[in-house]
Amino acid sequence: MIDIVCIGHDFHYEIKELLKLFFPHGEMSISTYDEMPEDLFNETQAEHEIIISRLTIQGSHILVEAYSNQSSEVQHVSIEVTIQENSSSRETSKKCKLLLKKSLFQFLRNMKHVNIPWGILLGIRPTKIVHELLNAGLSDQYIIEHLLEEYFVQEEKAQLLLDVAKKEYQYIYPIDEGLVSLYISVPFCPTRCLYCSFPSNSVTQWGHLMDEYVEQLCVEITEIGKLLKQKNKKIETLYIGGGTPTTLHISHFDKIFQSVYASFDKDRIKEITVEAGRPDTIDLEKLAFLKSQGTTRVSINPQTMNDCTLQTIGRKHSVQDFLEACKMARDAGFENINMDLIIGLPGEDSEMVAYTMKEIQKLAPTNLTVHTLAIKKGSNLIKDQEHYELSQHDEIQKMLQITRNYAEKLGLHPYYMYRQKHMLGNFENIGYSAIGYECIYNIQIMEEKQTIIAVGAGGVSKFTYPKENRLERVPNVKDLEHYIQRVDEMVQRKQKFISIMS
Repeated sequence: MIDIVCIGHDFHYEIKELLKLFFPHGEMSISTYDEMPEDLFNETQAEHEIIISRLTIQGSHILVEAYSNQSSEVQHVSIEVTIQENSSSRETSKKCKLLLKKSLFQFLRNMKHVNIPWGILLGIRPTKIVHELLNAGLSDQYIIEHLLEEYFVQEEKAQLLLDVAKKEYQYIYPIDEGLVSLYISVPFCPTRCLYCSFPSNSVTQWGHLMDEYVEQLCVEITEIGKLLKQKNKKIETLYIGGGTPTTLHISHFDKIFQSVYASFDKDRIKEITVEAGRPDTIDLEKLAFLKSQGTTRVSINPQTMNDCTLQTIGRKHSVQDFLEACKMARDAGFENINMDLIIGLPGEDSEMVAYTMKEIQKLAPTNLTVHTLAIKKGSNLIKDQEHYELSQHDEIQKMLQITRNYAEKLGLHPYYMYRQKHMLGNFENIGYSAIGYECIYNIQIMEEKQTIIAVGAGGVSKFTYPKENRLERVPNVKDLEHYIQRVDEMVQRKQKFISIMS
């Protein structure tokens, strides 16, 4: 048990998330006091370590401290700053949170000697910080130094952030509020993968609802099209995701594309991606149909090129099936093919990842997305985690370096990245692409500068207000039957936000 005591503040969430970096499997107890209890150390000194995070504000003067009942005076970390007297309460709170994280990070790093590559950057989208600095006209050197000194990011990760942000920048700015993107959710899968936490329903159990689901999905697409047309909004990108969208039949896709093109200007859509993630759900006829409907990019995902791992994670296809699917995609005319990989899968080591990359190199994809395994709530993996052998920090770092080296050999550069909670080793997910093959939708969904309208069960719309630096999330229900019965409500949820779009 790790005991944390917050003195003078109640930023429990931020403190807990930071402590997880150093104690990933430790249980935590957190308490808050306005002032230091006189008997706190006396009661616990002989039992176990207690960590103190202390905040003192006097006028415009802020003092933060981090130490423990078992640390020496030398290990005691304190930071003092003076803020502007006219600072708002929000600005002061933001500054205090940052300082508290910095002091606690320095203290724990000195005590535990643990390698934390991303420093105190705990958020999913760390590139947002770099975009703000780029918009302020600051130099590359200043940005790198700022990330190192202010957030304790390691230089390699700071350079990655800068490279990705600069690549994204050309697709995001200047912001055109007349453009939105459309996400279509198809929450069906052949089976549920071990690590999956996305909305997905096995075809075996829920396939009988496919026809009705697509009918109601098309109703939502049509109604959203009417609302967006009233506001003179155009679709820049279309992304059909899941689940595994290619569990649908050609007749289903035909209805979906008809609804989309009846509702939106086809000629204005720059990019259409369809996730064909499971090789066991596609054939040449289906791929050829998707291509004929204007699909520009497909994602066919091996996750690994080791058959033994595919069996472990519950995918009902083989490596050979994946290879045949890639050939079919090229025969159907697809030039832009993405391949998703997951490093840190149960039982895999760096040699197995190296083998996967060697095989991927032969296929020369235009897009490669490298995910670090995340132990997510709602996945089967988190329920049975003790039954699987998972890679540790140093091995994950080696795996990431292998994928990076092969991406360079393939002429692929990092163009978007994000992080997730509970990722092995506290690392990241990176999207690589050949020049000119970057997925615009991936960039927009990550950086949250463009409104994304999501239709279908489990879809989450994100309405952005760039001038206010604000975002509103509007979710659809996840349950298939509820969605089918309540599609009008899903439209109404978005209608009030669309109606106030500028």
